[in-house]
Amino acid sequence: MGQFKTQSIREKPEDIRWFEISAAGKPLGRLASRVAAVLRGKHKPTYTPHVDNGDFVIVTDAAKVVLTGNKWRQKIYYRHSGHPGGLKAESAEHLRQRRPEELVRRAVVGMLPHNALGRKMARKLKIYAGSTHPHQAQRPEPLEF
Repeated sequence: MGQFKTQSIREKPEDIRWFEISAAGKPLGRLASRVAAVLRGKHKPTYTPHVDNGDFVIVTDAAKVVLTGNKWRQKIYYRHSGHPGGLKAESAEHLRQRRPEELVRRAVVGMLPHNALGRKMARKLKIYAGSTHPHQAQRPEPLEF
């Protein structure tokens, strides 16, 4: 029985790949959960929860992401300046007009671990409002949705 041992993997820089996905016409939550899984490395057979074994993800067309129902007006994003009375609220519709990349970033980062490992994974996420990006040299592969 004791002859098979589970191997604990280490981070391997040569195993890292780049993926590209267009957010145009895709629901925000479904897109974010797929992207978060790739950032964590859950699509690999060598997935280990305590190791950053995920891949880079480029999200394009962030301005064209979709929310269902009345969420554009009813979904509220909060931030606080740290000063008394410094709470600011903003609807999803207003956030999309102001910073469409932030809408996708908040959804994805909320699905990653909330610790140093999650912050390291979040740095592998590249988001662009338009359809172009400066990462052609990395030869990104299309990410299946």
